[in-house]
Amino acid sequence: MTELGPVAWPPDPITTERLVLRASQTRDRAAFIDLFASPEVYAYLGGPQPRAELERSTPEVPGQRPGVFVVELDGELVGVITFGRREAERPGRLRPDVEEVEFGYLFQPRTWGFGYAAEACEAALDWFAAAFPGEPAVLCTQTANERSVRLAGKLGFDEVELFEEFGAEQWFGVWTAG
Repeated sequence: MTELGPVAWPPDPITTERLVLRASQTRDRAAFIDLFASPEVYAYLGGPQPRAELERSTPEVPGQRPGVFVVELDGELVGVITFGRREAERPGRLRPDVEEVEFGYLFQPRTWGFGYAAEACEAALDWFAAAFPGEPAVLCTQTANERSVRLAGKLGFDEVELFEEFGAEQWFGVWTAG
C-alpha cells in the first residue's frame, strides 16, 4: 500500500465502548513486532516475518503514517487498522488505473471472538467516511480466511470479485458510507 494522501494526522484518539484507536507511539514497538511475527495472524498473509528481522527493521515508532491506527484495549495494543492506497496494477479494482483506498486489520489471536475487531473497524470506517466523504474503501483477503471474510460482510463490505493472487483465491469487496 502507498500513502493515504493529505489528511489531518494524527486525528484525536477515537474512543469506543471498550477500545481506543490512536496513532502509533514508541511504546507500541514490541507489540507491533509480536503482531507481525505471529504465525496465527500471518497464516493468510504469506506467513509470519522472522522476529530477528523485525527487531532490526521496525522503526522506533512503527506504523507512523497517515491511515494507521493502533487499537488499544486497557492500555495495551491488541490490533492495527490501516488505510492506504492500493496499487493500481494489482488485481481487484473498482476503477481502472486508480489507487483506491484499501482497508486492512490485524488483531492479536487472544482477542479473536470478542467483537473487538468489529468494534474497532466500525469506528475506523466512520472516521474514514468523515475524512474522505463519498470515497469507497476496498478490502482484499484470502477466501480461506473465513473469519476475515465474515468480518468484512458484517462491516458492510460487498463482494465485488474473486481472483487469484499470491497463489491463493482472494476475496475483494467494497464499502461505501451509508
